[in-house]
Amino acid sequence: MMGQGMMGHGMMGESASEPDGEQAGGEKIFQDNCSSCHTVIADEGSGLGPNLHGLFGRHAGTLEGFGYSAAMQSADVVWSAKTLDIYLTDPAKFVPGNRMPFAGIKDDKQRHALIAYLAAATK
Repeated sequence: MMGQGMMGHGMMGESASEPDGEQAGGEKIFQDNCSSCHTVIADEGSGLGPNLHGLFGRHAGTLEGFGYSAAMQSADVVWSAKTLDIYLTDPAKFVPGNRMPFAGIKDDKQRHALIAYLAAATK
């Protein structure tokens, strides 16, 4: 069971999905690190990575029409602020064998800003 029950000290709680002042910085982090593969716009379709619209509450590897890796399809993960925080720290460690070529965001403040932006932008 990957990702579940892995929340440690200093990690972002569920209340982090509420919009706040971090969103503007998070949008820039998304544009700089994620937008070449992902979109947050409903009905836009997926790029190299899956469309992130509706991400929160979705099971990993289940967006219809996107060709996920076997690792992501079999991951027992439901996307939330908690699971994204862990995943975005080190994607390859959280879901070994996933195909996302991204080393992660080690800086807590930047990662939390990105998650705050995603929580608002993907509803």
